[in-house]
Amino acid sequence: MTALLDTSALLIHFFKEPGGDRVQGILADGSNRILIASVCITELARRLVAMGHGVEEARTTSLSYASLAEEVVSVDTAVAVRAFELSTLSRERLPLVDAVIAACASLAEATLLHRDAHFRALPESLVRMMDV
Repeated sequence: MTALLDTSALLIHFFKEPGGDRVQGILADGSNRILIASVCITELARRLVAMGHGVEEARTTSLSYASLAEEVVSVDTAVAVRAFELSTLSRERLPLVDAVIAACASLAEATLLHRDAHFRALPESLVRMMDV
């Protein structure tokens, strides 16, 4: 499986919350191709700081997760356009960063691993998803 990990999946794994073992299993399975959207690096670090972690720890943690990925998917024109398209097709308001992450998964033909209710408003015909 090609899996793109959303920030919510990374947080679940980091804090060893329920579902974190599922994320760990996906990360540990050598047959999986692991991707992360570049914006998840920023989002993860910002969330950790907001939760009381130090800036350097947040930076180090987010870069450590990025290093687990076979590829960090950059935001380019194709991702920006797909994010717009997904936003217009969402049944509910979709925050910009979530639209960008979903677009990265969609264009990479990856399964989006998440625990974020915003993604449930997207048509699964456009983004494969797995709730962790």
